[in-house]
Amino acid sequence: MKILIADDHALFRDGLAMHIEQIVPNAAIFQASGYSQVIKNLQEDSSVDLLILDVDMQDMPWLDALKQIRAIAPKTKIIVVSASEDSRAIRAILSTGVKGYIPKRSEIKVFANAIKLVIDEGTYVPPTLLDGTVTNNFGSRNNGVKMLTNRQSQVLDLIAQGKSNKQIAYDMGVSESTVKLHINALLRSLHVTNRTQAVITAQKIGLI
Repeated sequence: MKILIADDHALFRDGLAMHIEQIVPNAAIFQASGYSQVIKNLQEDSSVDLLILDVDMQDMPWLDALKQIRAIAPKTKIIVVSASEDSRAIRAILSTGVKGYIPKRSEIKVFANAIKLVIDEGTYVPPTLLDGTVTNNFGSRNNGVKMLTNRQSQVLDLIAQGKSNKQIAYDMGVSESTVKLHINALLRSLHVTNRTQAVITAQKIGLI
């Protein structure tokens, strides 16, 4: 797996690269200090699997940069990092099709779970966009508990540990297709659309 980290602060890039080496041990990790360097790198090698991109870099407008990146490397998954936690800005960026938005003040555990989720074909949405969703979907904490079967609860616990579908299948002694069925049922029960939302919602209503 090839991962490109793009940020105009070398210290942040180096620190994140060290953590990614632990999260994805076999990854080849590259760095870029600006949008123009990202575009140049992708023009030379468009097979990058994951791009972790700081949208606050100043060498060109972020939307223009994303359009160019998409045109050059349409299969590359993109996670955006930013100091901003403004919900309107986050929604605007997620609407472009990126696979995740991580506020820079997030704990490293959040970075790790978000990266694993995106690699596992999910989308990471920060909790700031999910505030208030629980009270709209659930009447009480107990109502949420009654919605999950034992298998769904087991899957939920393993997802919260950051495990992939393959790892969950191994731990549960079932096939990956069975795991996917449990996850789809879990998402419907919690009224969410992805694994990270499921974990956040479950935490808010006391399931985990």
